[in-house]
Amino acid sequence: MLSRWFEKKEESGAAAPAAGFTGPRVPRHSGGWAVLRKRLQADPGLRIMDVGYTSPTNINYLTSLGHSIFMADLVHDACSGGWQTGVDEDGAPVWNIEGFLAQSLNFAGRTFDVVLLWTALDYLPEPLVQPVVDQLASAMNPSGQVLAFFHTRTHGEETVHCRFHVTPGDDVEMQLAEQFPIQRAFTNRSIERLFTGWSGHRQFLAKDSVSEVIMTR
Repeated sequence: MLSRWFEKKEESGAAAPAAGFTGPRVPRHSGGWAVLRKRLQADPGLRIMDVGYTSPTNINYLTSLGHSIFMADLVHDACSGGWQTGVDEDGAPVWNIEGFLAQSLNFAGRTFDVVLLWTALDYLPEPLVQPVVDQLASAMNPSGQVLAFFHTRTHGEETVHCRFHVTPGDDVEMQLAEQFPIQRAFTNRSIERLFTGWSGHRQFLAKDSVSEVIMTR
């Protein structure tokens, strides 16, 4: 249904996506964003990481609230950077995990209050998933929060890779992004294991095979 909606918008005269970063946006209600937005509106001066291709919409909105923002396009960097360096003697892939973290998650001493992770963990190669979460954990301030979306299945039109843009309301806007295959679906238990050691989480139910979670450091 999602890709058909995009196609309908394009047929209506809107520009077709170019390299995945332009084109129509689909509004989607987000309980997680609605909750996190209230904190952002009430507590200026936070340091925020927004994961994905640079979104002027996100930059303008978040800086208008008095926050600073750091961009990290983790999925593109992971899938396009040649981090798989070969195979071991058993034929298993060998990944340069430290190199990836040093290039894509080198914060130069910055720490963060909020991370807008979106669906990035669904598209990262498996060997990078836990190291990315651990790296984020080490860079979060006390009571820092991560907003993450997780697909509950690996097939269907809802699994296309999208960029998320924030709005002043309870919706986020989804826009077709550079296409990478979805790698996995998460269950509640696998999410809890992934964020072991974090102080708490709040889950938000959705109707479109995507689960939303706010994790608190």
